[in-house]
Amino acid sequence: MRSLPFVRTAASSLLMAGLLLSAQPAFAFADDEARKAILELRQQVRNMTSASLQLNERIEQLQQEITRLRGEIEQMGRPQGGAGQAATGGTSGSADGIVKVADAKEQSSFDGSMDLFRKGQYKEASEALTAFLTLYPDSALAPTAQFYLGSSRYALKDFKGAASTLTAMVQKTPTHPRSADALLVIAGSQIEMNNRAGAKTTLQRIVKEYKGTPAADTAAKRLQLLQ
Repeated sequence: MRSLPFVRTAASSLLMAGLLLSAQPAFAFADDEARKAILELRQQVRNMTSASLQLNERIEQLQQEITRLRGEIEQMGRPQGGAGQAATGGTSGSADGIVKVADAKEQSSFDGSMDLFRKGQYKEASEALTAFLTLYPDSALAPTAQFYLGSSRYALKDFKGAASTLTAMVQKTPTHPRSADALLVIAGSQIEMNNRAGAKTTLQRIVKEYKGTPAADTAAKRLQLLQ
């Protein structure tokens, strides 16, 4: 007959084996859950990486658009069509909104400011255009001067000043030939100031209110980069 200690040892072994067997499903379940969590985490990382790459690509494209906008601003001050000769006591204009006035001093002041802009001397152009608008606030040339003042400020990276100047210009003369372009520069300023929501609203306005214009086409392309 086996001794009592032997029986106790055998019983303990059987009990331990039973406990281990009963625990195996729990361990397997925990292992499956861990694997599932790891797979989900890996997928989340892949999704985040993909989204980050897409965002970086859009940012790069947007930066290219901003660089293009700066180049466009440099071209804006160059003649886009021959301005007519001034009529006595009145004005004559060109397709881009630049008119000529009868007052020789007024015209000379404007032309001098524009020469500075065309030469890329934006600080001096900004000062000259500000002086012109102070002297001739009701001039037929005032909206155009205000447009180039805002563009000069943008070129000088005074984005807040550019947006403020051009917003006032568009509010006062929404049908001016340069108003749609002014809104493009405003949107560019808003992007530079990290106001993407404001830029999106401005670009949507161009598409809606200036439909069929080159500015509207440009705005539509830039809107895609802000989606």
